[in-house]
Amino acid sequence: MTREITGKHVLIGTVSAFGVIIAVNFFMAYQAVSTFPGVEAKNTYYASQNFEAARKAQQALGWQVTESYQDGQLTLRITETASGLPGAVTDLQVLVGRATEAQGDRLPVFVRDGGAFVAPVDLAPGKWLLRIEAVAQDGTPFRQQRQLFVKG
Repeated sequence: MTREITGKHVLIGTVSAFGVIIAVNFFMAYQAVSTFPGVEAKNTYYASQNFEAARKAQQALGWQVTESYQDGQLTLRITETASGLPGAVTDLQVLVGRATEAQGDRLPVFVRDGGAFVAPVDLAPGKWLLRIEAVAQDGTPFRQQRQLFVKG
């Protein structure tokens, strides 16, 4: 026994389909807004005025950063490109987090181990961002963002 499809059935099906689409869109928009860490710079105009001078000072350091993660240990090597010697770092802070959310962000404590900086940190598999802020002996700030892929 088959029933005839009426306008009422088509209306209910159409409204239901669009209802599901709208509900999913609202859920995804809420997730995007609630997990986004937010502003990168508090005052973008001021940041843009000092950007070029800071970039030139940082490039003059000639530092190169390499990162590795193995057995729960994050290792950063900051070396001078010209000599290959470790960079003269007086202060180092690294924010480790995901690109899409701030909930799991952490600031591991690094200790100098020979020519490298080492910190114990437990990272789940996937893509991580390292926001590195270091200070050279002459006071020059060094900032770099690196990507780290942890295999699972």
